[in-house]
Amino acid sequence: MAALHRRLNLLQASALNMANMVGSGPFITIPLILGAMGGPQAMVGWIAGLVLAVCDGMVWAELATALPYSGGSYVYLREAFGRLPIRGLGQIVAFLFIWQFLVSGTAEIASGAIGFRQYYGYLDPQFHGNTTMLAHLMPPFVCLVCLVLLYRRIESVGKLAVILWVGMMATMGVIIFLGLRHFEVSNLTPPPGAFTLNRAFYRGLGAAMLVAMYDYLGYYDVCLVAEEVAEPRRTIPRSILFSVCVIAALYMLMNISMIAVVPWRDAMKSEYLASDFMEKVAGRGAAVVVTYMILWTSLASTFALLLGGSRVLMAAARDGCFFRIFARLHPTGDFPHFALIVLAVLSAAASLFALEDVIDILMVVRVLVQFAGQIVALMILRRTGARMQYRMWLYPVPAVIALGGWCYIFFTAKVAFIKIAVEVLAAGLIAGTLWYFAAKPPAPPALLDESN
Repeated sequence: MAALHRRLNLLQASALNMANMVGSGPFITIPLILGAMGGPQAMVGWIAGLVLAVCDGMVWAELATALPYSGGSYVYLREAFGRLPIRGLGQIVAFLFIWQFLVSGTAEIASGAIGFRQYYGYLDPQFHGNTTMLAHLMPPFVCLVCLVLLYRRIESVGKLAVILWVGMMATMGVIIFLGLRHFEVSNLTPPPGAFTLNRAFYRGLGAAMLVAMYDYLGYYDVCLVAEEVAEPRRTIPRSILFSVCVIAALYMLMNISMIAVVPWRDAMKSEYLASDFMEKVAGRGAAVVVTYMILWTSLASTFALLLGGSRVLMAAARDGCFFRIFARLHPTGDFPHFALIVLAVLSAAASLFALEDVIDILMVVRVLVQFAGQIVALMILRRTGARMQYRMWLYPVPAVIALGGWCYIFFTAKVAFIKIAVEVLAAGLIAGTLWYFAAKPPAPPALLDESN
């Protein structure tokens, strides 16, 4: 198995993060977030999500610089829980992460492909309602196109990520510029009682934060390919914080711009809000152009997610916590080709489901093992004397805020999806324990350099 090469620079790492963060997310979820809180007061959800993303980004940065290896959360969970005096705990928890990733990771990749189909419906009326066979087959086809684009060396992938990122930024810039030119303050007026602090408000805020965090997700994508990042101890924290701040500012401007032109009651019902917005301010021709640009960003999102996810499977297989074939690198391209193919096929299958269900499942399922689990992992590393290369400000305050935010999203989610998350967790614990004692895998080598 050939070694991976550190060739992604700060610009490429940030572009990869931001391509993952945007995609089709804000263009397809604004109606969902407006519906969650019943009006433009849903902007509170974006702000709360920003606080959570910044705090959680600090957790990712600290873990990734201490353990600059491909795999992200898988590596952090395995290394941290493996330091506790419980036999095989690190490997079982790592297995559990891969178990839930096969559900949440493929759903996240699929969401970008589903967004592609939704906006394509603006260009082709026969896609309205997604009732045709061609409409159902388009998202899997998008996943397979991204597979073809990724089937190459990492330096080519880094350059392609920058190209996709440029198209994404141009799309958002056009919408913000035209929205500010046609700004109508009266369209931002919330309904009576919008900020009444009752049970409905808090549950709506949780639902809005879930959607907002789905749109922010991706600020950590560089951590999944950390083994291919140049100067990881400097590049990773900067790319994470830079990505979060830039994208959050653009999201706020873009959301306000669109609902200041398209009244929020109409925006809540729109299937392709950005296209409807452009048609209103610049005509059908401009709306078609922007729709193509959104299709571009959807492709960029699916591309970035598939890239990072394949490295997660590779890292687990390389350590003996998953099937070894997933660690096999392409003989000439030095990338995990088998993992890439399998993940693309699973994501294509997941893309056949409804968008709202896919978003809820991917967010709720990963909270317990990945997001809450790795915050605990950071605390374990700190308490067991691990020397960290980057230390978050005001520790443990950001970590505690991140943990509280993720728990709030989890417990305000729909009961059906909470049950699915608990069932995935329980089944994974059973499967992981049985796997460990049946396979008796050797303990992987410690990756944390205590001398740093």
